[in-house]
Amino acid sequence: MPAPGETAAVSIPAKPNQRFRHWSAAAPHLDWLEPALCGPLRICGSPSLDTPNTAPLAGVRILDLSRLLPGPLAAQYLADLGADVVKIEDTQAGDYAPPALRAACNRNKRGVRLDLKQPDGRKALAALARGADVLIESFRPGVAARLGADYATLAAENPRLVYCSISGYGQDGPRSGEAGHDLNYASCTGVAEQMAGASGEPALSNLPVADVLGGSLTAVMGVLAALFDARRTGIGRHVDIAIADGLLAGNVVSLATLNASGGTRPPGTDALSGGLACYGQYRTRDGRWLAVAALEPKFWEALCRRLERPDLLAGHRDPARQPALRAALAAIIGSRPLAHWASLFEGTDCCVSPVLTLAESLAQPQVVARGMLRRTEHPRHGAVLHIACPVKMSGFEFAIRRQAPEPGEHTEQVLREAGYPPAEIASLAARGIAL
Repeated sequence: MPAPGETAAVSIPAKPNQRFRHWSAAAPHLDWLEPALCGPLRICGSPSLDTPNTAPLAGVRILDLSRLLPGPLAAQYLADLGADVVKIEDTQAGDYAPPALRAACNRNKRGVRLDLKQPDGRKALAALARGADVLIESFRPGVAARLGADYATLAAENPRLVYCSISGYGQDGPRSGEAGHDLNYASCTGVAEQMAGASGEPALSNLPVADVLGGSLTAVMGVLAALFDARRTGIGRHVDIAIADGLLAGNVVSLATLNASGGTRPPGTDALSGGLACYGQYRTRDGRWLAVAALEPKFWEALCRRLERPDLLAGHRDPARQPALRAALAAIIGSRPLAHWASLFEGTDCCVSPVLTLAESLAQPQVVARGMLRRTEHPRHGAVLHIACPVKMSGFEFAIRRQAPEPGEHTEQVLREAGYPPAEIASLAARGIAL
């Protein structure tokens, strides 16, 4: 068994299989993983892997003061690439994300608890900032300044610090102080309005696209650009990330329609939202769904040939024939179960695929071959599945070096590295300032 704070990860070998071999797996719990997929356990917490010197961000120190999803996930992306990320939580509620979400967004980090409402807590943060390259926070605008954790204060301690603020609407503007969630940011950027089918009824996604695209990924982009510049000039920057801005910047398909037509089309009628029969999801006889994305003529031709329906070829993008095409595809696909279609389209290059659950997706041979699934044993939470770092590059192998830390798990270690003597660390702990 790994020591506390370390992790056992699974090396999953590629297994020759049909592309949709596991599409029908029932997977309510982790026991769906086949032994052949799991492979032998591999310890990833050894000293040789603890700070991989081949990692592109090896030697970069990041302080993560964020909570919930956008900031923690951004910091985890950077940690997976080798950065030494220290997760700093307050001594009360801390990061109140549900345990399973916390585990999914905070691996490869160390954990510290500081009371920033106390002068000695702010002093400890300043000491950590002096040795850091990046700080990420997700307070509402103005809160960090009240805690003595704002850019101006910490940049005075460390001019090369890259300080990233993630908020819903940014550090300025009439909405900067407003609360919001993923749906609010999607609704105010023209994204939610277009997330609908032919009925026009808005749909909800379990993938928080605003938090991840507008928040996490946009923050990583800003941090890496500012970090590169700081290494070159010795001067850091305040990176101001508004989740709404980031999502708005990604809404390029609707923007293209607006530029070309003077307005966006009604929900469910644009090319990628239901306006074309060749791009949609169709219910199968057993209540599952088949995704058809035959946008290009060559894929549409291959689809029609495979269905033995050459009569459908001519209507591919003819607006007048879309209702009839959609009805025909619905009738054809609805006549057979998903297994039939998975078998029929196996090896056919026409952009047709079963709509999988996440558990089914994780069992696909392609996912296994790419090493995208990892499993660890957490000392308190038991078995945990992880999606590996999606960035593959030469000379670097992703590793889960640590589980998501418990609150304050590494406080003493991190303060000691910052130059605090044992007696002062004990005093901070006794007074509830550093736990």
